Amino acid sequence: MTILILNLIWQISTLALIALGLAIVFGKLRIMNMAHGEFVMIGAYAPVITSSLGLPTWLQVPVCLGTVALVAFFLERTIIRHLYGRMFDSLLATWGIAILLREVIELMFGRGYQSVSVPIAGTVEIFGAQYPLYRIAVVGLICVGFGALAWWNRRSKVATQIKAMVGNPELAQAVGINTGRLSAAAFVFGCCTAGLAGLLLAPTIRIEPMMGIDYLIRSFFALVVGGLGSLEGLGLGVTLIAGTQSVIGALASQTYGYLAVLTLSILFLWLKPDGIRSSSR
Repeated sequence: MTILILNLIWQISTLALIALGLAIVFGKLRIMNMAHGEFVMIGAYAPVITSSLGLPTWLQVPVCLGTVALVAFFLERTIIRHLYGRMFDSLLATWGIAILLREVIELMFGRGYQSVSVPIAGTVEIFGAQYPLYRIAVVGLICVGFGALAWWNRRSKVATQIKAMVGNPELAQAVGINTGRLSAAAFVFGCCTAGLAGLLLAPTIRIEPMMGIDYLIRSFFALVVGGLGSLEGLGLGVTLIAGTQSVIGALASQTYGYLAVLTLSILFLWLKPDGIRSSSR
């Protein structure tokens, strides 16, 4: 039972970090970023790049964030900036971007699976059960990060400007807010959180070019259930999605877990399309 609970906490924490970037881009910018999972994939390949080049482990974070930020900024300046508020157009465009990114990674690293070593080895005993120390450290880091983000969201001037831009872009621009720069920064930040999630997950998963699709689907389901516009909604969504999949997957099989998540998401789309908690606009 202890292992099941710890695995549940791990699944919820990591899905929250993955879905955060999609929530920012989808909820704030009205961009349906179908390439979100590919940014998770790019982050997961960062330790593969550093190890192949013989670079020290501590460079994994700057390599990850630098690569993701560069790709995201280039895409925002050339394509995404023309699609704000155009949901269907952005869906088609970013789907094409996702295919392109997968092909580039496949060309560079091949189709085979990659694996990286765990930076923090060993286990820790929790209520009589041994659990990987690395997972505990990652969960703690994610909790601290979300706490800092919640504080920033309530106190920061930039966060207030983003809320103003979302509520009324024309009025925000009229009072001197640089909505173009703010949108670009929000898009890059959302992609970087996805890349960071991929980096943190890399030692615990098989890394391959198609890995991003599963993370995109589960993140989207979490937003459907939780609703857009608040960290509380994101938390509720990822808890229900990750919790349902983990519990049913452990009791039955992963196939039944995916089926339960899909059924839950369809019910929310039908009965409560705005999710459990969605900020008013």
